[in-house]
Amino acid sequence: MIDDISKKRGLSRSKFISTVLREKLISERNRHIKDAYDLAFSDESIRKEQLSCAKWFEGLGTEEGQEW
Repeated sequence: MIDDISKKRGLSRSKFISTVLREKLISERNRHIKDAYDLAFSDESIRKEQLSCAKWFEGLGTEEGQEW
């Protein structure tokens, strides 16, 4: 099965396997990051704190701290 698929894609067997593993690892990493983010921001107190902080930054304007 692996040999057939790799031939159809024009890849060596090892290149095909390494490509599939890389894609799987990237997918797992992205899922892990999303799950961690979702868990953190599912906490109501964290959401309120982030919203408050964002509004505070928004109210600062663009006059200071933008020169660098």
